[in-house]
Amino acid sequence: MKKNILFILLACLIVMPSCQRIKKQDVLLLYPNWAEGIAITNLAQIILEEKGYTVTIKRLELGPIYASLSRGDADVCMDTWLPNTHKDYWIKYGNKLEILGTMFDDGITGLVVPTYVDINSIEELNANKDKFNGKIYGIASGAGIYRTTEDAIKEYNLELTQISSSETSMITALKKAIAHKEWVVITGWKPHFMWAEYDLKPLKDPKNIYPKDEIKIIARKGFSTDKPELAKFFTNFSMDEKMLNELMSDVLKDNDPTIGARIFYDKHKELLQSWVVKKETAKQL
Repeated sequence: MKKNILFILLACLIVMPSCQRIKKQDVLLLYPNWAEGIAITNLAQIILEEKGYTVTIKRLELGPIYASLSRGDADVCMDTWLPNTHKDYWIKYGNKLEILGTMFDDGITGLVVPTYVDINSIEELNANKDKFNGKIYGIASGAGIYRTTEDAIKEYNLELTQISSSETSMITALKKAIAHKEWVVITGWKPHFMWAEYDLKPLKDPKNIYPKDEIKIIARKGFSTDKPELAKFFTNFSMDEKMLNELMSDVLKDNDPTIGARIFYDKHKELLQSWVVKKETAKQL
């Protein structure tokens, strides 16, 4: 009998740590490999962990992010562009998701060139296609801006091909071209650190192919009911362009994004911590 009791106690001791780990993970955040997504997600992790929460963050491509949230396999993504750029994903998964808040309310997308390039409209690209080597540098083919650019190529009958790559590769191509004063056109968006790092201009889009968007924070369906205090934090998490550019600039200072996010956090601690509410307060809201 004593052996049985001892066995049960040992089993409990073995099982309990893993159970505690599962219980302690308060929120799982997914984010795309984009500058603003990396910055705000790492910052959110720091803010919440300072308040005693356990936060896990995971980088995925956009499609798997929406799919994971819709299945309830993860909790939140802070970098979704709605209602236009990610429209296809929202049509497919939106009924299994909920919007917690607006992180940024002035998102724009489009084609971007250095200011020394003397054209000002998408309609002028064909006449100068050789100067651009027939290329538009874009990001991953699963991104909304990639699809919108394919639409722009059709609508404007552009004789240029979009090159799918990572955001990092696209920025590298931009940087290299600028260093040699070469003509280059990329897919761009605001907010993004590129606007602070380089002298750029958006090309006019007379056919309005590229829409304006808001960056929404979305969650699995039921998240705000299950965890109202965390939902309220994400509702409160909002930045203007100046603040967001400062955050991204800090994050760029080191290969480890947590270092830059911590620098930003230390500068704005009082404001950032005010976004976190107590459980009792959240239930009343």
